Amino acid sequence: MVFDSLRERMGGDDNLTPMRIAHNTLFTAKEKIALLSQLKADVTGATQEGTELGFDADEIDQAIAEVRAGVQAGMGSETVIKGDF
Repeated sequence: MVFDSLRERMGGDDNLTPMRIAHNTLFTAKEKIALLSQLKADVTGATQEGTELGFDADEIDQAIAEVRAGVQAGMGSETVIKGDF
């Protein structure tokens, strides 16, 4: 599950939130969208199994929207090819 890998890369559970991923400077916009999309799939699956991960799919959608808004504003646009997400 991508959740375990992200938690390790970002320094533990306290640092793993959709918005922290969206604002992390180590990831390109394309990587952020891919990570957040996979995280959303994992959260959706966990929720269906009755497991809570500390945030929901709506929070992930908000983070994805923020990444996209940043790309439209010119932040990280050099790493995203139009239509990649």
